[in-house]
Amino acid sequence: MASDIFVTMYFFFEVKMTSLLSVENLCKKYSYFSLDNISFSVEPGRITGFIGKNGAGKTTVLKSIMNLTPIDGGSIRLFGLDYKKNELEIKQRVGFSLSELTYYPETNLKTLVSVTKRFYRCFDDEKFSYYAHKFNLNLNKKIRELSTGMKVKYSVALSLSHNAELLILDEPTSGLDPVSRNDIVEIFEDFVSDGKHSVLFSEHITSDLDRCADDIVYISNGKTEYAGTYDDFVNGYMFVKADSELITTEMMSELISYRKTGNEIRGLVSMSDSSLFPKEVLKRPDIEQIMVYKERSYEKFAV
Repeated sequence: MASDIFVTMYFFFEVKMTSLLSVENLCKKYSYFSLDNISFSVEPGRITGFIGKNGAGKTTVLKSIMNLTPIDGGSIRLFGLDYKKNELEIKQRVGFSLSELTYYPETNLKTLVSVTKRFYRCFDDEKFSYYAHKFNLNLNKKIRELSTGMKVKYSVALSLSHNAELLILDEPTSGLDPVSRNDIVEIFEDFVSDGKHSVLFSEHITSDLDRCADDIVYISNGKTEYAGTYDDFVNGYMFVKADSELITTEMMSELISYRKTGNEIRGLVSMSDSSLFPKEVLKRPDIEQIMVYKERSYEKFAV
C-alpha cells in the first residue's frame, strides 16, 4: 500500500515537473464574459490544439499565459516557473504570436527583426533567414503591405528563430493556402520530434488539428469542456448519418444534437450510447463535427 502511494506521488510530481505549461483554475471576469477555472497542461514532445468557437476566450487564455492580460484567479506555470515571478526568463524560452500584427504598420520587416532580436539572448539570424526564405518573406515590405497569410508566416518565422522550447500561437494557419498550411504543420511536427519541445496553438481550421494534434484543449461557455489526448477526444463520440426511417425515437433521444435535412439525419452520439444505432450509419467524427454538434447542444439548438 505504501509503495503504491509512493509511486502515485512520484508520478504526480514527475508530470508536474516535466510539463512545459500548466494552467490551473484560471479565472478572468469581464462584464460580458468570464473564464471559469480553465485547467490544462502541455507536455514535452506534444502538439496541443486549442479549440472553441469565436468568443470562447482562447485568445484571452493565451494572453494570460504570457502575462499580457491580468487574471482574477488560478495559477500559471511555464517550465515549472511561476509566470509572473519569472516572466523575463520564461519569455526567452517561449515563441509567442497572436493572430494579427497591428503594431508599427509603417515599419518594414527587416527593421522590426533588427529591433526584436535584441530582446532575445539566443536569437539565431541564420534560422530566421532560413524561414524567411522558406516562407518567401519580403523583408523590405511594411507590415501594412502584408496579406494576413504573410503576417502569420512572419510571426511564425520570428517565433522559431530564438531557440524557443515552447511555441504558443494564435491561429498560425489563418489566411494561408493549403500548401502553406501544410508547411506550417510539418514545421510543428519537426519542432516537437525531439521529445523536448512543444506547440500550443489555437485554430479554427480544425482539419489541420486532425492531422497533427496529439492533445486537445476545448473550452466552451468559459469552462474547460475537454483537456486530454486527441484520440480520446474523437473516440468518445460517433457521427451519425442516416435516412430518418432508420432512426427510432429511442435513438433520437440519445443524440447529443442533430440536423435533419429532407429525409436525412446527421448528428452526434457519445460512444457509450452508439450501440443503439446500426453500424452502417456510424463513423468516427472529426474535430469539427464534434464541436458543431456539441455547441448546438449547449445552446439547446437542434435544427
